[in-house]
Amino acid sequence: MRLFRPWLLMRFLFPRALFRMESSDRSLCLTFDDGPDPLSTPEILGILRKYNVKVMFFCNGFKAENHPALMDRIISEGHLSGNHGYHHMNGWKTPAERYCNNVLRASERTSDRIFRPPYGKISLKQYRKLSKRFRLVFWDVMPYDFDRDFGPDKTLSVLMKKIRNGSIVVLHDKPGSSSLRILGSFIENALSKGYKFILPQPDQYILHPGFYNSD
Repeated sequence: MRLFRPWLLMRFLFPRALFRMESSDRSLCLTFDDGPDPLSTPEILGILRKYNVKVMFFCNGFKAENHPALMDRIISEGHLSGNHGYHHMNGWKTPAERYCNNVLRASERTSDRIFRPPYGKISLKQYRKLSKRFRLVFWDVMPYDFDRDFGPDKTLSVLMKKIRNGSIVVLHDKPGSSSLRILGSFIENALSKGYKFILPQPDQYILHPGFYNSD
């Protein structure tokens, strides 16, 4: 079963995580997971530059280490870099200490402030530890662009039906994703409906300094 929004229970389990921006107008935040990639990232950046849209890239630490020029380009073109772990670990299948160390290792190459759990899967123990240092960012709309059986037409349809004020949309920065095929159309359709693409305000993703204290 495909879930286009996170389970409502997740908002109660992870109360300090960000799922949707506080917004009274037609604002969207577009995000990309799993990059940087030498094939897909330059194409995505080119499309974003064409429409003057700024996004958040939740980057894999291992890939960031191997493609520093792409990381530099992401930042130089006005986008934000987020932490997506050094390796793409499933929190439900990984011991808490190993999982958290994986995130901390990636922080040197990606971000030491904002983190998105790979697969959206994180245990309560992992969340409690990481949320003292990071603002966790999930999403409001997941259109399954990574699923080749779903297809780009369905992905675009889900996006246009599910976006709403403050939606955080997650797409994927990798060659197998349909994001490259639908990104321009999605941006044009959203703009035509009065939406604008913004990045979260600092107080929405930066925690109070006290949260950085360790146990």
